[in-house]
Amino acid sequence: MKKILLNITNHPSEKWENAQKEQATQNYGEIIDIPFPNISPELDTSEVAEIAKEYLGKVKEIQKNNLVTVHLMGEFTFTFLLTNLLISEGIEVICSTTKRRIVEEGNKKISVFSFVRFRSYQNK
Repeated sequence: MKKILLNITNHPSEKWENAQKEQATQNYGEIIDIPFPNISPELDTSEVAEIAKEYLGKVKEIQKNNLVTVHLMGEFTFTFLLTNLLISEGIEVICSTTKRRIVEEGNKKISVFSFVRFRSYQNK
């Protein structure tokens, strides 16, 4: 079985730092990006749950022939609901952690994020 990391975030893997790409491929296999859905703030929880079920179906389709880990970060309600669905199916779900450094340029503050590691949502 092929190891695959499904990246369901607003951050395509092509824009990741080399350290993040290396750690991802070394630990979780080939990276496949699945665009994070646009979750309107107008939706209620049941509508967000329907989108989460749709994404569960996408993950399970890829999982049929592969060992899948899901890198999931984004809108909180969707992330929570999809994480619970994935865990209930025995699928590992991870997030990435970063260090934030503030750079001041004149009257602007710019946040610069540097990848540190992946962390599992499951308490192992």
